[in-house]
Amino acid sequence: MTLRSTLFTFVVLSLVAVCAVGGWLGYRLFTTGFSAKTEPHPIEVFMARQIRHLAIPIKNRNAQNPIPLNPDVMKESLAHFADHCATCHANDGSGQTAIGKNVYPRAPDLRLADTQSMSDGEMFWVIHNGIRFTAMAAWGEGDPAQDMGSWKLVHFIRHLPHITPEELDQMKALNPKTKKDLEGQTASDQFLQGNGTSAARTDSDHHH
Repeated sequence: MTLRSTLFTFVVLSLVAVCAVGGWLGYRLFTTGFSAKTEPHPIEVFMARQIRHLAIPIKNRNAQNPIPLNPDVMKESLAHFADHCATCHANDGSGQTAIGKNVYPRAPDLRLADTQSMSDGEMFWVIHNGIRFTAMAAWGEGDPAQDMGSWKLVHFIRHLPHITPEELDQMKALNPKTKKDLEGQTASDQFLQGNGTSAARTDSDHHH
């Protein structure tokens, strides 16, 4: 077989494969619609990860974390993750939150090999730039070379498989508070300050 015929065969097979995958994805979309409740098929997950990998420039994939790891960096990144990331990814990185379980694709378990096998440069790129057509927002602002916060988060994500119960307790106190949480905290504070009894008495007098 000549080089030309081999190349032609390769192109034809590639086009057939692309059409087959496109047809399969079209069928999936037709049968499931745009519902985020549909569980992504393993083939979709595999393809999405391969596309993500190829979409990150090689120089960015190979970038080394410029931030040395120390207790202060870990403390800062823990607080940042709890305040900005845990709403979707959960404090332990499992993705088991109301949002993380109901977006499409699902928020990944950051403790598993699919994430932990990524290079530091790939993690940084995803944090800074986000990922199109997913719930992963672009958290980096301005020049990536100045985005030290995202590099610090890379250290924390590496630490997630080994996170301790004590660290999880710290994060709970740092998680964003809902209006209901704040109202409950205010009522608790008032009760501890001795205002609970008077408030209850006032409410009782009002009803009488």
